[in-house]
Amino acid sequence: GNLGDLSPRARETLAAADVVAAEDTRRTSQLLAAIGVQRPLLSLHAHNERERSGALLERLARGEHVALVSDAGTPLLSDPGHELLRRAVEAGHA
Repeated sequence: GNLGDLSPRARETLAAADVVAAEDTRRTSQLLAAIGVQRPLLSLHAHNERERSGALLERLARGEHVALVSDAGTPLLSDPGHELLRRAVEAGHA
């Protein structure tokens, strides 16, 4: 997409994250570089979401901030990230 469409809130969220879970870390690293943010990236896609969600939920439970970036945008209803979001809500995370 167009970087001009990235909201200030999205920029703040990415800058404050302890880790960024991304569908495609290559694309997300380009996004982060373009906005001047350096954060650890962890891939989260259809082939690894089930196994990676547990580790990300543990990080949330420890009080860390996890940002989730999808290549296809929001609302992650069928994109990678849906399972993580469902499990996070079930665990009581905002």
